[in-house]
Amino acid sequence: MTRALKLSGAQRAVLGGASIASGLDRQEQDALMSCAVAVRYEPHDVLFYEHDKARYFYCVLSGYVRLYRGSEDQEADIRICEPGDSFGECLVLEGQGYHYSAQAMEHAILARFDLTQVKALLDAQPRIGSAIARSLTQHLLATMDCLARDRMQTSQQRVAHYLLTHCTNEGARATLRLPFQKSLLARKLGLAPEALSRAFSALRGSGVTVSGRAIAIADVDTLRQVF
Repeated sequence: MTRALKLSGAQRAVLGGASIASGLDRQEQDALMSCAVAVRYEPHDVLFYEHDKARYFYCVLSGYVRLYRGSEDQEADIRICEPGDSFGECLVLEGQGYHYSAQAMEHAILARFDLTQVKALLDAQPRIGSAIARSLTQHLLATMDCLARDRMQTSQQRVAHYLLTHCTNEGARATLRLPFQKSLLARKLGLAPEALSRAFSALRGSGVTVSGRAIAIADVDTLRQVF
């Protein structure tokens, strides 16, 4: 059973930089965070299932959370949430039940916000509602970008795009250490694990080498030519 704990100073700092709170002043952030507790989850713990009555929304403080729809027989990943990402906040403005299921993919610590308490803040703190709407707008734009990449890019190009946007350049060369297992990267990019493996194999010709979670790019400009 999960335990709810008071947010630490470091956890409040992560929340302060999250999109849901970054535009608020200190007083508004304190009011919003007063509605939250820190909750720890084990790998594969399910936070909630699609259509469950909603009591909370969340922000990831550490670890990763998978949002998905479907049953055990057939599931579709919607999003992989990383530290600083929030989800479920749309329920502050509309809805009674969750629109998807959520599962911790690694050891994760989340800020869990009480929906009733946050709703009660909105009249006195209207900028909190604006911050939630801004966060939802960012989710929408990110989803549109993801859909466009899924429709316009091959699996090889999706992987190359991820590498180029997350690598650390060292002159012409670049390196990257995945913060999670490759199976989670596959989910994040909307690929089957075998499709991700084939994409990495194909990218060897563009100077990409993979050793566990460590990835080396021999020449960034060569990798850009994949597009």
